[in-house]
Amino acid sequence: MHIPLSLRLTVYHLLLLILALAIGQPVSLQAQDPPEYTVYQSGTPVEIDGQLDEPAWTGAPGVGAFVFPWYESGQKEQTVAKLLWDDTYLYVAFICEDEYIWAEHTQRDSAVYSDDAVEVFTAPNPDRAQAYFNIEMNVLGIFLDNFQSGQPAANGRANWDGQGIRIKTTIKGTLNNDSDRDEYWILEAAIPFKNFAQVARHTPPEKEDVWHLNLNRLGGNSNQQFSQWSPSQTNKPDFHVPEDFGRVIFSDKTSPFER
Repeated sequence: MHIPLSLRLTVYHLLLLILALAIGQPVSLQAQDPPEYTVYQSGTPVEIDGQLDEPAWTGAPGVGAFVFPWYESGQKEQTVAKLLWDDTYLYVAFICEDEYIWAEHTQRDSAVYSDDAVEVFTAPNPDRAQAYFNIEMNVLGIFLDNFQSGQPAANGRANWDGQGIRIKTTIKGTLNNDSDRDEYWILEAAIPFKNFAQVARHTPPEKEDVWHLNLNRLGGNSNQQFSQWSPSQTNKPDFHVPEDFGRVIFSDKTSPFER
């Protein structure tokens, strides 16, 4: 029996979310070691289409369950995130469980963090751990980007516009309609390594290079949750805490799970 690709993808994505729900654990603000993740090479071409149906993605492990450091009430909607790389791009994928998908911002560098959105914060040189880039992307694929230099002048911010960033999204549900229940949305992005050249030791990374990185999610119009891969050790929501970023190690191998 032939099963349509769209149905197969839906089942696959839902299984990933169920796994995240099963392994999620409550997190306190007690000091803890940051999480680590091995970023495998893609091995095969990655098409940025918001589908995640290439062997490289299906074989890549997730980073682990997101945590909710500032949780007060509401549903803890789960997120599955994955990373890959090749000589040109850092690839990022998010699958976001979401009953009420919402986004209104359509211009680059607008307040996309007020929408359903995900973020990639990366400090590509451990010797300059306070110098980091943040790329924040909403469910429409609109993004804002900043560079925090780690210097005191002008709050440490420097003018920076990432070049060649490609983003695609897909939605399983209805956008900006809270009268029904949605299922999830997917965001897939390719970020050229050349954007990090002013800070990184190597672009592209070399084997076993370590970057500090965090992945964040914001909740939009309804059920406004904050979740992260590596929890910020703060009492109030704050993603701009580079000392609490996780660690990613770049491997020169493809994922052992890739088929």
